[in-house]
Amino acid sequence: MKLFTIQEINEILKGEIIGVTNQKISGPEELQKASIHQITFIGSKKYLHLWEKSNASVAVVNDNLVVEPGENRALIKVKNADLAMAKILELFNPSPPHFDTEIHETAVIHKSAIIGSGCKIGANCYLGKDVILGDGVVLYPNVCIFDETKIGNNTVIWSGTVIRERCEIGSLCIFHTNVSIGADGFGYRPSEDGRGLIKIPHIGNVIIGNEVEIGANSAVDRAKFSSTIIGDGCKIDNLVQIAHNCVLGRSCIMAGSSGLAGSVTLGDGVIIGGSSSIKDHVTIHTGAVVGGGSGVMNDVAAGKTVVGYPAADARDMFKQWVLLRKMIKS
Repeated sequence: MKLFTIQEINEILKGEIIGVTNQKISGPEELQKASIHQITFIGSKKYLHLWEKSNASVAVVNDNLVVEPGENRALIKVKNADLAMAKILELFNPSPPHFDTEIHETAVIHKSAIIGSGCKIGANCYLGKDVILGDGVVLYPNVCIFDETKIGNNTVIWSGTVIRERCEIGSLCIFHTNVSIGADGFGYRPSEDGRGLIKIPHIGNVIIGNEVEIGANSAVDRAKFSSTIIGDGCKIDNLVQIAHNCVLGRSCIMAGSSGLAGSVTLGDGVIIGGSSSIKDHVTIHTGAVVGGGSGVMNDVAAGKTVVGYPAADARDMFKQWVLLRKMIKS
């Protein structure tokens, strides 16, 4: 078990200690659930009332909040408690699953595949023809990497993930369980006789930048031609669909159960709320925000926030909702 004094923790956070405690900290926990050997977090004044009854010995607190530590308890005041929490969670993060051997004997690896130094390949993994793994790549059991795919240094791919042929993956990426990269896009047209559907071939690929994280059971489809592109630093939640020929800029965020139809373009830093749907060929420009559950039918200007179904300017939509409530009450 890892144990740290408040002074050792504050060496990482660089905050201001208020109060005194001799308790050593064994881990983080919520205010209501914390024990005497745990550290907790207060990032908003609405949670301040919970500190008095909490059993935690230490709380990391936003420096604009007024709160007393109490007897044998202490506060670490920081500019942003959420960012401080990320550092503490990393401090107490358990070790990842253990590999007995660097390459498991049941892995199937084509003779033409190139494997960088320090790679770990788990049981029942498959690497196809001309696959290239950079240094330090980790493939947990039951990962499939198909022909001519390239993966950059120190990328981690969890079990059940399938990366189809000719994809290009950057360095320091994380793909969680059962991610699908490079499957066919969804494209059909009515047949000439009107009695069936004709499948449109998708012969492009997927290109993913550096430090991209993709959550469990999400899918990024390959392009009809050219590439579906995910920019550096994008963070994709669980159960997200990114269709063929979409292009995401740098550091975009897509929350769970959201989806992009074909050929959607996101600028840098776009945020897509959970369960939102974006129509095909729409462009959402840099810094725009789409509220959860929204349906975007048209382009969104840079820096704009839209909500609703169909989505509209947030301020206008909120005014409509207020008027609607007044009409219902009257």
